[in-house]
Amino acid sequence: MDEYKTLREEAYEANLEIKRQNLAISTWGNVSAFDPVRAFFAIKPSGVAYDALTPESMVVVDLDGKIVSGGLNPSSDTKTHQVLYREFQGIRGVTHSHSAYAVAWAQARRPVPVFGTTHADHCAAEIPCTEYMSAEAVKNDYELETGLLIVKTFSKGNLDPAHINMVLVAGHGPFTWGSSAAQSVNNAVILEEVCKMALLTVNIDQLAKPLPEHITRKHWERKHGKDAYYGQK
Repeated sequence: MDEYKTLREEAYEANLEIKRQNLAISTWGNVSAFDPVRAFFAIKPSGVAYDALTPESMVVVDLDGKIVSGGLNPSSDTKTHQVLYREFQGIRGVTHSHSAYAVAWAQARRPVPVFGTTHADHCAAEIPCTEYMSAEAVKNDYELETGLLIVKTFSKGNLDPAHINMVLVAGHGPFTWGSSAAQSVNNAVILEEVCKMALLTVNIDQLAKPLPEHITRKHWERKHGKDAYYGQK
């Protein structure tokens, strides 16, 4: 009996969603699913096409990067996931995609302002973008340093990863996280759509200003505040 069966299946289904949602082509992108009790996570194997994935092909690793179960090499981004699980308490899934609009903002090295209520409904703050990684960091351990750069960006900006569950890595692309692997993919879908809307906005008006704070707060609070009334009880 595979004691990691449930975790593998969760990671497998979430990785398939990357292709279904057009968040990446070829073998790009990866999702992991985390078990906080045993401190293991299952992640996509490196360089394997989505159509070739199976639950059994998911690789289980611990927070020290040691392979616990699986016969394939884990994603090359495994150490980035590892850092995020260590540093961002409460997250249970991480997604890294190469979706075009989010990558475009990352390549422009620009955070995404809250231009409208669609963004505010999900997050009442701009989507942060990291600085470029230093040459020294790249030489040291690129994927580990990517995770540390994300953590540094949140720490420096006094940002809450429980509220802002997404980031753009300068010149690279987006990482998102959530309460499950599936939720982290859903957040990647939302990020891509928000980035698309933001790009269209600045194409129409290069001097577009962020949504007024009182409207931003209203849309955030009606879905997530203590007196939220969006949806069904």
